[in-house]
Amino acid sequence: MKYSSTLILIPLLAAGCACAQGQTAVTIYGVVDAAVVGERGGSAGSVTKVTSGAATASRIGFRGAEDLGHGLSAFFILETGAKIDTGEIDAAGTIFNRQALVGFKGRLGTLSVGRQATPYHNTLVNVVDPFGTSYAGTSKNLFPDWGTNVRTSNTIAYATPRSHGVDAELAYSAGEQAALSAGRQFGGAVGYAAGPLAVRVAYNSKNSDIAASAGATAVSRSLGRNLLLGANYDFGWIKLHAGYGVDKGFNSAPLGNANNPYGGVRPTPSTDSRDLLAGFSAPAGPGTLMFSVMRKDDRTGLDQDAGSWGVAYWYALSKRTGLYGAYGHIRNRNGAGYTVANNTEAGSGNSAFNVGIRQTF
Repeated sequence: MKYSSTLILIPLLAAGCACAQGQTAVTIYGVVDAAVVGERGGSAGSVTKVTSGAATASRIGFRGAEDLGHGLSAFFILETGAKIDTGEIDAAGTIFNRQALVGFKGRLGTLSVGRQATPYHNTLVNVVDPFGTSYAGTSKNLFPDWGTNVRTSNTIAYATPRSHGVDAELAYSAGEQAALSAGRQFGGAVGYAAGPLAVRVAYNSKNSDIAASAGATAVSRSLGRNLLLGANYDFGWIKLHAGYGVDKGFNSAPLGNANNPYGGVRPTPSTDSRDLLAGFSAPAGPGTLMFSVMRKDDRTGLDQDAGSWGVAYWYALSKRTGLYGAYGHIRNRNGAGYTVANNTEAGSGNSAFNVGIRQTF
């Protein structure tokens, strides 16, 4: 990584303070999530399986912080995903594939360097989606929350502290190719949260060019851009959610399942689309009921639109353990290829159910 200039930002966070050594406190945390998932409607037929992470991706993580004095601290996070059904790492050839970062936190905000989530994904999880991108009703079914839209490597991120309800975040991911712009990605978000209301707008720009190198020809593509506006309002007895997205350019809206799940003519990822979500989450007995409807408006000549709906219930057995059930359905039009996903899998058909258990530690 080529970030020597990053060190210039560190004194800004410290706000000119003198630093004192402190003891590093390390916490081990994680999620263990297993489910029975049934998928229907794809060319693979009826698929029923035991899987991992339908509600929340199973993981184990380590986080630590050291107080450096005068309001400045150093911190790190190392987090790896796991498949509970098989005991494997959930991404071959990786160790800390979910998060691997180190940084500083001070009075002027937080600076971190490494592999981390994008502002676009954070907005979907924390504001837009009543499922938090989980279960068969996840916004991943139609919103482009896949690949580097979710998290990026080689990333410098900065988040402001919240002031009068307003905060912002910025992220830059280097492509690390011969041409500076090739493969890079950057994004940001700004929001307001106070009382029952939360509003946030996020932007993501992805360069998918490939720079010329020995044995490789340069490839030039249009920028992939995502704009997302989200809001929720908590009435106490019900929390309403809404989101509107604009996706334009190459690889702006990758399909979750790109393996032609319905057979026939392979679906084409949209390069010009609008995404709409409306939903709610509400306390219901000892748990939470979640519901949403979504629409994908494909504005290319293929007109591959889709609509979906999903419902889920989380039954809390304790603060750390619970059971869940969920169902999602998609109606594809004009050869669209969207599939009902869950938190960790893209799915294989246009309907699916999840029944599972999750424990956090």
